[in-house]
Amino acid sequence: MGISRDKIRWNGWGWAAHKDGVGAREDVWRWLAGELGMPSLLVTPARGMDEITLAAPRLERRDCEKFVAMLGADQMRDDTYERAFHALGRSYHDLLRLRAGDLASAPDAVLYPSGTDEVLAVLAYASERNIAVVPYGGGTSVVGGVSANAGPFGAVVALDLSRMDRLIDVDSLSRTATAEAGIYGPALEKALQARNATLGHYPQSFEFSTLGGWIAHRGAGQQSLRYGKAEDWLISAKLATPRGLLITPDIPASAAGPNLRDLVVGSEGVFGVIAEATVRIQPVPEAAEFRGYLFRDFTSGTAAIRRAMQEDLGTAMLRLSDAEETRFFRAYGAAGKSGGLKSRLESAYLRWRKFADEACLMIAGFEGSMGAVAQSRARFEQIARALGALSLGSNPGARWRAGRFHGPYLRDPMMDRGLGVDTLETAASWSRLDALYAAVRSALETAIAATVPRPGARGIVMCHISHSYADGASLYFTCIFPRALDGEIAQWKKIKAAASEAIVAQGATISHHHGVGEDHLPWITQEKGELGIEVLRAIKGTLDPKGILNPGKLIPPQMPA
Repeated sequence: MGISRDKIRWNGWGWAAHKDGVGAREDVWRWLAGELGMPSLLVTPARGMDEITLAAPRLERRDCEKFVAMLGADQMRDDTYERAFHALGRSYHDLLRLRAGDLASAPDAVLYPSGTDEVLAVLAYASERNIAVVPYGGGTSVVGGVSANAGPFGAVVALDLSRMDRLIDVDSLSRTATAEAGIYGPALEKALQARNATLGHYPQSFEFSTLGGWIAHRGAGQQSLRYGKAEDWLISAKLATPRGLLITPDIPASAAGPNLRDLVVGSEGVFGVIAEATVRIQPVPEAAEFRGYLFRDFTSGTAAIRRAMQEDLGTAMLRLSDAEETRFFRAYGAAGKSGGLKSRLESAYLRWRKFADEACLMIAGFEGSMGAVAQSRARFEQIARALGALSLGSNPGARWRAGRFHGPYLRDPMMDRGLGVDTLETAASWSRLDALYAAVRSALETAIAATVPRPGARGIVMCHISHSYADGASLYFTCIFPRALDGEIAQWKKIKAAASEAIVAQGATISHHHGVGEDHLPWITQEKGELGIEVLRAIKGTLDPKGILNPGKLIPPQMPA
């Protein structure tokens, strides 16, 4: 099995034994309290496993015996730890409930199939017996995509695919690879790189997410400008459904009607369980450079990205932080330090260059052959200089690469101190991006100000451009705020609703790469339209006639006539 479940936190992010240095730095907490307008932060630890009580499993004895007969005794589990671990994902809303010990959505059992045939057998039996099934990869969904919601059914099981973790085949001539969907990111990359190949998909959740999860939620890695999103690198898949196995063709292109592969990407486990996938791979790049640039403001940095994308410059990543995110992380890194000569000179130089107030940091990545990297970097630096940017060299890029998977580890220590930390992302065309940025930022700031529990306290709203295209880009927002401890879920709902309403009012997407899950469900009809939702319901009705697969996600429930 890829990663032992007892090695990962059941109610937080990452390795159970991980100790982040920020947790012991009181200087950081004093600085952060000041940033939020608070005299000090609180102490709000999560409840431990010994403090929670789960409802008794609702599966009938004959169902348990049937699953054991199908899978083996070790692959059907209903102990407290397994049920708690698989109850929810890792969204802010999920973590509020996990930390409070609210596990009303815990599955009645957790099943660990070892192959596609076992998945099919489980789905056929569960459909026959009206048992809900929630597919579970790495469990890193941040939109309520894996909550063990039983829906209208009497019982629910989590289907954990972590035993299905083989790299099945690598076709070096065609540059494709086939793997089981439960393989984790690090294991997949290690196996591919042993053959001098890479998928190049590195989301921030890379350490704990799986191939199937990336596909199910239309994931985007940090270097998607070079390697593409899930819909770009997925060639074909095997989708296990209660009706049988849907296999999409393994061919490079076809004009034989709509591509059935598109039913798999972004399906979030409501049409079937992704069992295997064939993906495009590339040679490990000969060279990789990540460099920092400081732009005078967000507008000029955005213009640089747009020019690079529309020139098809060949970058791997262009990540632009707005002024608040740039300021916050510079101050966070300096918290508790006295400020040496280097930092004073840097601040003076930036003031002289008029960068200080609106300065925006960009990390630009270039990968490929040494010649291609040098050419792309040189051209991008021409674009950046023409827009008044300051080149910071390779050190900012090296620091970013060293810590690119560390961000989620900061959330739990902050929540331990009475703070809320949430993220959301969207995308729009270049012509709409400025208005979208302003509208969502304003909505978040207003909602947070209306819900913080202490007079004078405030929130922090930050944003960066994370992924870009010739016609537009994705905006990724992060907000930090004091929690309303007597109504923290109601507080989150108000903040989430305000931002989401602003997004749909601007004609932007409710999700660029996080997916829909439960959290975005109230706004999906506005994006897809009533007829579009009818089409999705028709597909689900064909593949999953009783609706047992991942109830309450992606497709709104049909209202009575």
